[in-house]
Amino acid sequence: MRLRQFLADEWRQLARVNQSDRPWEMPLAAALAMGLPIFVGATQGELGLGLAASLGGLVFLHLPATPLAHRMAWLMACAFGMTASHALGMLGHLLPSLVIPLLVVITILVMMVCRFYMAPPPGGLFFVMAAAIGAYSPVHGRDALLQAGAVALGGVLAVAIAFLYSLHMLSRRGVPAPNPRPTPGFDVVVMESVVIGGFVGLSLLAAHAMQLPRPYWVPVSCLAIIQGASLRAAWSKQLQRTLGTALGLLVFLGIAQLGLGPWGVAVAVTALALVVEVLVVRHYGAATVFITPMAILLAEAAQGAAMDPQGIMRARLIDSVLGAIIGVAGAACLHSPRFRNVATRGLGRLWPGAASDAQA
Repeated sequence: MRLRQFLADEWRQLARVNQSDRPWEMPLAAALAMGLPIFVGATQGELGLGLAASLGGLVFLHLPATPLAHRMAWLMACAFGMTASHALGMLGHLLPSLVIPLLVVITILVMMVCRFYMAPPPGGLFFVMAAAIGAYSPVHGRDALLQAGAVALGGVLAVAIAFLYSLHMLSRRGVPAPNPRPTPGFDVVVMESVVIGGFVGLSLLAAHAMQLPRPYWVPVSCLAIIQGASLRAAWSKQLQRTLGTALGLLVFLGIAQLGLGPWGVAVAVTALALVVEVLVVRHYGAATVFITPMAILLAEAAQGAAMDPQGIMRARLIDSVLGAIIGVAGAACLHSPRFRNVATRGLGRLWPGAASDAQA
């Protein structure tokens, strides 16, 4: 009976569809911010740069529901953060032994900023994803510099699209009422960020120990799970992400069989981004089915005919499962009162007075 009740509860969690008040213009604008750079790259015969610029387009997804001035200031800061994350990740090309420490530091800094300003989902996920893709990208030298510039231009384009979108939405719905939030304490800003960064580093260590090729998806999966609001939410997200990734790999295989050229890749990424933004607020698992092929195309489509779909599918499934397992372990630690007390006291000794300053 207990097993039956457990399975019934899990099924209800998996099958639950949330309500959404998201305006239809938002998924359309998000898809435009991500797809337009790829179309521009296709016209110039530079698909790789278009895909890199599309990473910058992810900045649009951080658009807050605040007055226009704050929206633009926050989004420009996010565009800078996305560019810096990707560029710092690519520094790992110079010293491969520093890739894991570098991504740990990037994760900690990104999570500190997101937690201090209480940034809503997706939080620091896409910044870490940009850093991980940059760290394991096969480009070097001049091409790496061009990719960093393309990410920056993609972020600028996303800010411009967000500005026009915001003018339209604010004229229809008015200025949102201010939403006062409590000031986060030392345990939220510092302790949680350090623990999350540690588990992201642990996931990458495990990936390197298993000799996984280009394991950029491992830290992304780990971070997506560990960011859950509760241990139950992290567990549900782990199930949804694993099942969604498995189905999403089949979607990717179907797309790969079409033999898409640059224009086909642009259409596919734009369409997938539109579907993701329609679904993600309703059902995370269903959105993951389309997030998976979209992320693979962003990271791998520049290889063109050299891309090995079946090899990529195997690698990404292993990456996703490994990252999810370590992410759940990290979430269990974060939501353990005993662990939190020990970790907060330990980190407080390294920052004398920081804990009281943060709470003040």
